[in-house]
Amino acid sequence: MEDWVYCLSLFCAVFSARVLGFPNGKISPACDSMLPNHGNFVSQTTAAPYRISISSTSFDPGNKITVTLQGINSSTFKGFLLQARAVSEDGIVGTFQIIDPNTQGLLCNQVQNSSMSHTNRNSKQNVTAIWVAPSGTGNVQFRATVVQNVSVFWTDVRSQTLVSSSSSADTTSGREGCGTQKFCFISPTGCNLDDPNCYFMSSESLGGDAFKFEMSGLSDGYIAIGFSDDTQMGNDDIYICGKNATGQIEVQRAFSTGRTSPNILPLGNVQTIMTSFNNGIINCSFISRNPISTQLKAASNLYFIFLAQGPSSAGQIKKHPTTPFITPQKVNISSYEAVGSTSSTPSIIKAHGALMLIAWMTTGSTGMIFARYLKNAIRKTLLGKDIWFQIHLSLMVITVAETITAFVLAFVAVMGWANDAEAHAVIGCIVMILSFFQPIIAFFRPSPQSKRRFIFNWFHALNAFVIKVLAVAVIFLGLQMLDPSPSQWMVKTMGGFVGWEALVYIMLHVNAWLKKKEKYEDARRKIKNEMVLFLIYICGNLAFLIALLVGIGKS
Repeated sequence: MEDWVYCLSLFCAVFSARVLGFPNGKISPACDSMLPNHGNFVSQTTAAPYRISISSTSFDPGNKITVTLQGINSSTFKGFLLQARAVSEDGIVGTFQIIDPNTQGLLCNQVQNSSMSHTNRNSKQNVTAIWVAPSGTGNVQFRATVVQNVSVFWTDVRSQTLVSSSSSADTTSGREGCGTQKFCFISPTGCNLDDPNCYFMSSESLGGDAFKFEMSGLSDGYIAIGFSDDTQMGNDDIYICGKNATGQIEVQRAFSTGRTSPNILPLGNVQTIMTSFNNGIINCSFISRNPISTQLKAASNLYFIFLAQGPSSAGQIKKHPTTPFITPQKVNISSYEAVGSTSSTPSIIKAHGALMLIAWMTTGSTGMIFARYLKNAIRKTLLGKDIWFQIHLSLMVITVAETITAFVLAFVAVMGWANDAEAHAVIGCIVMILSFFQPIIAFFRPSPQSKRRFIFNWFHALNAFVIKVLAVAVIFLGLQMLDPSPSQWMVKTMGGFVGWEALVYIMLHVNAWLKKKEKYEDARRKIKNEMVLFLIYICGNLAFLIALLVGIGKS
């Protein structure tokens, strides 16, 4: 009987300690370590599905800051321990005002309400409290241990840093000190930071691996700086300043392995100084003591700097819509230098875009017009073939050659097929395939006297029309990526060209219809109406083409 009672007592003791833990939240013994007494279970090493949100990123003594511990993607928790700790000394600072019935204040370090915990083991998605800032303390971070169940919990969940007004700062901010106290990278070169189209980053060496970084720019999702050994994406250390799932601005660290979404890394030894989002401008400053890691680990802090911006969704960054700004050469982020961005578009991509424009705005379109509308305007032969056919053939061969060359240049630029290829790349491949087979099919066309000739004529014309439509779509998508201006003037110019070409095609078609109906025909005219329309079309075509080629050259 006594043995049975002893076993029952032992079971209850183990059960209460390991399973129930501290269901009432009275966990003052864990004030210093912030570790739950859950037997042999240890903290999870994966990223915590919880975050700490704060209503302000700076404080004065006596300020009241709203602090919320919440689950990400509907994650719940049963228990927690939340504290505010001084960044420099790691001591517990300030007190909490309890406003949530699921929370209670704890006595830690002989100060009542200096920590906060749960009152029950019910599942919770978020808890909120008011933190009252003390005097005589430096910068502060909120830290939490969050318990999902007895065997699953996370420690060292941190908020961004709250900057104390009493903390001294020997560093600079904004453009102050650029070229004399820190390295700065600005695009467009020399722009004013008050200009919403101005993108800025700076680095200020604090000794060793420690740097103070700043970045700002217009974005509805994120801005990011990357450190690279070359001007190609891949094996780059990245810091992201962007909106999280709740819309607050936070700093993230990542590593890029290529033309794919970067891998988010633990933030590591990073102290956030300030984040803001005003009038569409994202701004972050932070101190990082993490060593910068790239594939080749450049010596003397020499890197190409990337400065990018793009959208985000639910805290996840998306592909940047324009090519990042890149420094003209490797720069020393420890130096006192101010530089502007180089052309953000590599020359090989410019050549790709220029060839596609020439192919499908000018040579291809002109060749199609000769075949469709100018057969009867030039009644002479060359090398035994009609001149219109020789011109059509030559122009279309040139067009296919330009398309193939542009296609190869694109693949060389990205060194293969990108895993995140979007509509521009996919449709471009379709254009390439159809363009490649168009002359091959034409080579095996039946004779004009063949009964099956009409099948070839319809197929040849329809395939050309599909190629033309897809090529124009590809050009629009490409210009969106190349044009960094807020007005997207190159896209609008391309739209003007499409309208111009449609108008000329309508006029040529009406002219052909009228002649077919014999509405008018002046045999004495040496210059046909269609030739006049063609010359007008060529003048407008070249004007649009030159404007876009200049835009690509300056992109």
